[in-house]
Amino acid sequence: MNGAPPHGSYQHTWQRSINSPEDFWLEAADGIEWNTRPRAALEQRSPTDWSWFPGGRLNTSFNALDRHVHAGRGAQTALIYDSAMTGTQASLTYLELLGRVSKFAGALRANGVGRGDRVIIYLPMIPEAVIAMLACARIGAIHSVVFGGFAANELAARIDDARPSVIVTASGGHEPGRAVEYLPLVQRALALSAGSVHTVIVRNRNTIPGSAADYANEPVSWLDWDVQEESAAPADPVSMASEDPLYILYTSGTTGSPKGIVRDTGGHAVALAWSMRNIYNVEPGDVYWAASDVGWVVGHSYIVYAPLLVGATTVIYEGKPIGTPDAGAFWRVIQQYQVKVLFTAPTAVRAIRRVDPELTELAKYDVSCLASLFLAGERLDPETFHWANDGLHCPVVDHWWQTETGWAICANPLGIEELETRPGSATVPVPGYKIEILNSKGQPVSRVGKDGNIAIRLPLPPGNLLGIWGSKERFSSAYLTAFPGYYATGDSGHFDDDGYLYIMGRTDDVINVAGHRLSTGSLEEVLTLHPAVAECAVLGVHDALKGQRAAGFVTLKAGATIDHDTLATELVALVRDHVGPVAAFRDVTILERLPKTRSGKILRKTIRQIVDGEPYTVPPTIEDPTVLDDLKSALDASANKAPVPRALVEPT
Repeated sequence: MNGAPPHGSYQHTWQRSINSPEDFWLEAADGIEWNTRPRAALEQRSPTDWSWFPGGRLNTSFNALDRHVHAGRGAQTALIYDSAMTGTQASLTYLELLGRVSKFAGALRANGVGRGDRVIIYLPMIPEAVIAMLACARIGAIHSVVFGGFAANELAARIDDARPSVIVTASGGHEPGRAVEYLPLVQRALALSAGSVHTVIVRNRNTIPGSAADYANEPVSWLDWDVQEESAAPADPVSMASEDPLYILYTSGTTGSPKGIVRDTGGHAVALAWSMRNIYNVEPGDVYWAASDVGWVVGHSYIVYAPLLVGATTVIYEGKPIGTPDAGAFWRVIQQYQVKVLFTAPTAVRAIRRVDPELTELAKYDVSCLASLFLAGERLDPETFHWANDGLHCPVVDHWWQTETGWAICANPLGIEELETRPGSATVPVPGYKIEILNSKGQPVSRVGKDGNIAIRLPLPPGNLLGIWGSKERFSSAYLTAFPGYYATGDSGHFDDDGYLYIMGRTDDVINVAGHRLSTGSLEEVLTLHPAVAECAVLGVHDALKGQRAAGFVTLKAGATIDHDTLATELVALVRDHVGPVAAFRDVTILERLPKTRSGKILRKTIRQIVDGEPYTVPPTIEDPTVLDDLKSALDASANKAPVPRALVEPT
């Protein structure tokens, strides 16, 4: 089933991107300053091998900084730093940020880093994270950002895969209620790795103990960031080929050998600059805030690169949506810095909704400057959409993309045409993406509204992954072989009559209950209709009779006082009313917290393994490992209770 785009400016733009990609993307390339203009938009060597903007040469750091200074906008604020953890607030103009990036690029170069060399960046949410990334891009080094605080063995695995010569880190990072010291973790990771690293550069934070001097006797050279930056000669930008790698980003939750997504230089810059204007409707001077972390793809694309490529002001925030200090943290930042666009995860909004369902904290702030709220990373349930939309009075856009794509696959393109918003839908395919819904045999599904495998016609548009670091075969086997001619997204969903796409979950989130295929996303939608439910996850667990059965895990809104047994009975009744007895839904577990990654994704696979009694590994991306103990305790308590009577669930 193909998506039939709606009418209007969007339809014209999307159609042109599909029918005339050469003209479309060469025009988009005018948003970037090139040392050598590309000879074409696309070079397709085979159905599964292509590159964007062949022959083009550019430097991403120059495009993000120098050109804005040369255009006379050096005094404009480029970066705002706000740490709710330490109370620090600071800003850097484009001229100041250029100066620091040039100097740190010189420091890296003085320590032997050059074109094509890898640098691991293991930093908290501080300005130095942005500076280090742009410094690598300036001298042609390939950076790999690893979320600060990752376990030593996971860091070691990424060291051995990327083979960096330098690690850039800090004394530590702050989490609510605790500080995480990074240097012992780096030391342990170096001991576990094969020995490619020769230098560690440490940014001291006076709020967390530890410095390079503490490791003077290590076989690897440990250096102080401030000394290195101050003594370095500024580095000029190096001209890079469009297809040269810009960075490696390891996907979360990998097992075995890490899977390093490789992004190119030219296609990445063109796509992100185009997206800022056409999807987010952001222009030079606007304040854009991606409330994420530089360890995730959102942080790469929309904290660091995209806002600076278009001359906007970006916000780097060290804190949480709640508890630092309260559920008004986001609204305070929006008012204080006059944020035009906020991009965060549905989990963050659900966390605020759970603690402050009546938006009491929002009433304390003037957020009229906020033109739009973009959400991605987890499926946005309709109840949360309505809550945010009614409270903020601005477009709430559920858009869909992946680490692999680097930018949105589907969105409401506010910079082209503001389309009608439909709760539960990621709206329409972004120009450049031709999406089809395929059955298990790779054939288009025959009916509108029927779920299937979401696939993207090859070649992928600019900005998508160049490959998997060190393995062309792995790229092909992971994404291109399931449906020849397509990129397999691993997500399932359907189009409606107007070409709006609904993402129902990962393909492995479709469960088979006694021969009936059920979408866990649909069941989750039903559970969130209950006024006491803040968040939920539904997954398929083993059932000796039916093969699988649906089990629900829910958290409650602040102040909800409903008896747990009553809630379970009411949720079962909701599912029966909305989905029918075929769902055979009768397992409900009430939790204080759902196990999540630090980017806010619910760890569904881990929950299922625990429920089914299978061996499991605590994911390195988990936000708080103690929540798994809470889950086990809740399951034990549920096992000692009588389940919801089968007569209320299934027909006799």
